[in-house]
Amino acid sequence: MASNPVHAQDDNTKPEKHGRKYKAPPETSNIEVTVIKGFNKKPIMNAAVIFHPVDSDGKDEGFLEMKTDPDGKAKIDVIPTGSQVRIQVIATGFSTYADDYKIEQADRKITIAMIRPRAQVSTYLDESGKPSQRQPGIQEPIRPKPASGSSSGAGSSDTTSTSGSSASPSSDSTGKPQ
Repeated sequence: MASNPVHAQDDNTKPEKHGRKYKAPPETSNIEVTVIKGFNKKPIMNAAVIFHPVDSDGKDEGFLEMKTDPDGKAKIDVIPTGSQVRIQVIATGFSTYADDYKIEQADRKITIAMIRPRAQVSTYLDESGKPSQRQPGIQEPIRPKPASGSSSGAGSSDTTSTSGSSASPSSDSTGKPQ
């Protein structure tokens, strides 16, 4: 009797597939951000361009940061088409820029003109009860001035010197010692 051996694992039905089903990644868009100076339209090199993908509820899903090249351009191609992204630009000597963009096309070019810092408006009051006034640009800390009329004794001398008398060897009008 010649019969094929039968094993318990053998089954004539289709084998069961294990693991995950492959899901293709979403289509992505090529985004090119050009950062220029607002007053002369020249590119800004080495500016930080930060991409914040935002979900439908407006929640930030992380970020990707890039620096601009010498032409002021930052290119990225991992943002899914149809999504919303918040682009933030930080450059030395300029005000920080941020805005939301809807990425609908496969290729998107965005030009951002950076401006110099403006005067800051504050709701806080300074020591005198007036609204805080800050000038544009880099701010130096305000240090209190010492009270006038008080002498600390350090570095002050009570002796006065006149131009005609001195303790040094005498000299003539040419400045040479005699």
